[in-house]
Amino acid sequence: MSNNSDFIEHSAYQIHPLDADRLTDIGEQVRGMLVNIGEDPEREGLLKTPERVARAYDFLTSGYRMDLNTLVNDAVFSEGGDGMIIARDIEVYSLCEHHMLPFYGRAHIGYIPNKKIIGLSKLARITDMFARRLQVQERLTVQICEALNEVLEPRGVGVVIKCKHMCMMMRGVEKQNSEVFTSSMHGSFRENESTRIEFLDLIRAPHS
Repeated sequence: MSNNSDFIEHSAYQIHPLDADRLTDIGEQVRGMLVNIGEDPEREGLLKTPERVARAYDFLTSGYRMDLNTLVNDAVFSEGGDGMIIARDIEVYSLCEHHMLPFYGRAHIGYIPNKKIIGLSKLARITDMFARRLQVQERLTVQICEALNEVLEPRGVGVVIKCKHMCMMMRGVEKQNSEVFTSSMHGSFRENESTRIEFLDLIRAPHS
C-alpha cells in the first residue's frame, strides 16, 4: 500500500511507515468492522475505505515508530543565555486510547536553558511524536515535559496542554464546550513560584 507520497509525508518526521502486510491486515479488520456495524463494504463509497483507514492510522499512530534521539538529531546547541524560552499554541491532534476518538487543542512549552537550547521546530516535532499514539492527555503532557528534560537538562521546563475531546463531545455526556487542561513541570518551574507564574502569564497573554 506504500507510495511516494507516503514516503515524503513520513520522511519529514524521520519515521518508518507500517509495512504492506500490516497495512493490509488493518484494512481487513476495518472491512470486518464495516460488516459488523451493518454496512456493505462492496458499496461504491466504501470500496476504498479499508485502505484509506489503514493509511490514516499508519500516520496517526506513527509516533510509536519515532525515536527521540533520532528526531532531535543535531538540533541541540550550546548557548549561555538563561532567559525563559516559550513556544505556545503548538497544535495537538491525538487519539484517545479509551475510545480511539480524536482529541485536539494546543500545547504551550517553556524552558530555562542550562547551557543548551533546542531548535524551535523540534518542540513541535516532539509534541507530534507523543501525540501520534493512542493517548490520554495527562500522559501526553508528562511525556513531552520529560523528553525535554532528558534532552536539554534545563534549569526548568513546563508544559501546559488544553484540548477538546471528541469522546466527551460526540458521545457519553455530549458536552461540546468542555475543555481539559493538563500541566507538567520540572525544576524551577515546579520549585519556584515566580518562575511558574511568569510562564503561565506569558502563555495566557493576548496575541498581538
